[in-house]
Amino acid sequence: MVADTPHPPNTIYLITMANPILVVEYDTQWPGHFLMLRTSIANALDHLAAAIEHVGSTAVPSLAAKPIIDIDVLLTPEASISAAIDRLATLGYVHQGDLGIPGREAFLTPANSVPHHLYVCPSGSREFQRHLAFRDYLRTHPHAAAAYGELKKSLASHFRDNRSAYTDAKSGFVEDILSRAGNS
Repeated sequence: MVADTPHPPNTIYLITMANPILVVEYDTQWPGHFLMLRTSIANALDHLAAAIEHVGSTAVPSLAAKPIIDIDVLLTPEASISAAIDRLATLGYVHQGDLGIPGREAFLTPANSVPHHLYVCPSGSREFQRHLAFRDYLRTHPHAAAAYGELKKSLASHFRDNRSAYTDAKSGFVEDILSRAGNS
C-alpha cells in the first residue's frame, strides 16, 4: 500500500465551477444583441417561425441579469421541429432536446456567438406563453422587476457554483409573478 503524498505546507486548494453564476446590472446593449441574433435566426427559419421573442431578464429594461440573451422561437402550426433543427444547424446551433421541459426544444449556441440561449417552441406552447407573461409583467411592474433583480443578485452570491440550487431558490418568485400575470 502506498501512503498518500502529503500536500506542501500552506497550500490552498480552490475548486470553483467552470461557469459560475454571474448576475450583472442591466446592459443597454442587450436589445441590440437580440436584434442581431433575431435577424440571423429569422433568415434561417424563414416561414417556419411565427414569432421570435427576446425573453428572460435581459429583455426587461433596468433588470439585473445573467449576461445571456434568452430567445424563444414559436413555430407556425404547420412547421415541424425537425425542419427547424435542420435550418438552425446551418447557423451552427446544436439541438439538445427539451432538457426536461416539455414544450420547448433547447439549442447549444454556435461558437464565438454572443452568449445566448435559444429555445424553439411548437405552436401553442405553454412554455412560450409563460415566458412572455413573465417578461411582460416585469416590464410593466418596475417594483417587481427590482425585487427580482435583488433576489437574483443575492442568490447568485449564495449559490455561485450551484446552478440548480439558484434556479430552485428563485422558482417561488417566478411562480408568484406568473400567478399575478394570470399565467400560472
